[in-house]
Amino acid sequence: MIYTVTLNPSLDYVVDVKSFRAGTVNRSVGESIQPGGKGINVSLMLGALGCESAATGFLAGFTGEEIRRLLLQRGVSERFFFLKNGFSRINVKLRNGEETEINGAGPSVSEAEKEALLGWLEQTLADGDTLVLSGSVPRALPADIYVEIIRRTCDKGVRIAADVSGSLLRGILPHRPFLVKPNHHELGELFGCEIASREEAAFYAHKLCGMGARNALVSLAGDGAVLVTEKAVYFAEAPKGVPVNSVGAGDSAVAGFLAGWKDGEEPSEALRLAVAAGSATAFSEGIATADEVSSLQEKVSVVRKQN
Repeated sequence: MIYTVTLNPSLDYVVDVKSFRAGTVNRSVGESIQPGGKGINVSLMLGALGCESAATGFLAGFTGEEIRRLLLQRGVSERFFFLKNGFSRINVKLRNGEETEINGAGPSVSEAEKEALLGWLEQTLADGDTLVLSGSVPRALPADIYVEIIRRTCDKGVRIAADVSGSLLRGILPHRPFLVKPNHHELGELFGCEIASREEAAFYAHKLCGMGARNALVSLAGDGAVLVTEKAVYFAEAPKGVPVNSVGAGDSAVAGFLAGWKDGEEPSEALRLAVAAGSATAFSEGIATADEVSSLQEKVSVVRKQN
C-alpha cells in the first residue's frame, strides 16, 4: 500500500480574469475549486493510474469537510485526522496570463493531535508499504516532523519517498529514503549552485545518493528528468506540449515513478511513466487522466548510462 501525507491541505480556488487591476472590482471569466496539497496530488494521480493509495494528514472546519468530500468523490481513500479548531486553508490562484497565488496559513495543531497522526502511522504501516512525504511543514508543526515520522517507521521495512527541499531534504537523507525528487532549482539551491544541464543534474543527484538517497529523480521541467540509482544513470526527454498548469506536475511524476517501479526490473520504465505523468498534468488544467498519461508514455525516450 502507498500512503501519502499532506500536513496542510487546502481548497484551491482558481480564478481566471481577462485583466487584473488592484484597488478596483475585477470579475472572473472562469472559476474552479479543487482539493490541494502535494500528497493529495500524488494520491489523485495514483488513482488515475490504477494504483491504490490512502491519503492522510490533518483537516479542519468547513473547508476540511469539503476537501474530504471532493477526495471521496474522486475515489481517493483517506484517513485524515480532523482538528478541533480552525479550518483548512484556502489558497487563491489568480490567473490572467500569469498566475498569482495567495496561500493561507492553515490551522493550529495540538501536541495530542500531532501524536494521533504519528501513532496511527506507526501502528498502520508495515513491511513493503510506501510512505510519501511531500511539501513544506506548516508553522503549526515542528520542523523535524518528517524525520520523526521516519524514525517511528524505519524498523518496519517501509519505503520512504520524499518530495521536499532545503533543510527538510538534508534531514531525511541520512535515513536512506527509497526516493527523493527535487527539481533542478531545488537541487541547485541545496548545493549552492545553478544547474544548467542534465549532466550537471546527474552530478549533483549522485551527491544525493552519496548522502543517503537510494534513488534520486530530478525533474528538469520541459527538458525531461534525470534518474540516478545505485547502479546507473537514466536521462529522459520530455514529450512536446503546451504547458498550461504548473500545479501538481512534480507530484504526478512521483506518483508515476511509484506506479511504474517494479522490484528487480529495469527502472527506465518507472522513469518513463514519471515523465509522462508529470508532463500530462503540466499540459492539463488539473491532475491528468490515465488516457492523457498513456498518450504520452511512448513519446518519452529514456537513455541508460552506467554509473
